[in-house]
Amino acid sequence: MTLATNSGIVDIPAKHSVDETAAKLKAILQAKGIMLFALVDHSGEAEKVGMKMPNTKLLIFGNPKAGTPLMLAAPSTAIDLPLKILVWEDRAGKTQVSYNSAEYLQQRHGFPADLVQNIAAVAVLAQKAAE
Repeated sequence: MTLATNSGIVDIPAKHSVDETAAKLKAILQAKGIMLFALVDHSGEAEKVGMKMPNTKLLIFGNPKAGTPLMLAAPSTAIDLPLKILVWEDRAGKTQVSYNSAEYLQQRHGFPADLVQNIAAVAVLAQKAAE
């Protein structure tokens, strides 16, 4: 697991394909009762307009009970919520799972540190999807 310099993005190498990893993450979210708001198939949309890009999917998910207190404390947090996990194929053909760290989001928006726990599960979800 690596944290990209100054960006707050954590990258985790995954053991399966993009499609398998995204499906696994969807199943994990469902099992935990976390709402999946959208799955954006960036590579699929690129293909529709005649462009090619490596397999790339963005899952947008969350729990209003956890996210709303952050947005009340720091309204700009709404630009980064709901949470997102990106499942993508890198230049070497390996699947990566990426997300914004909860600590980075707290620093970026300045919500109280005790609210980090409301979104800290993103790390666990990403790790489980990558396994």
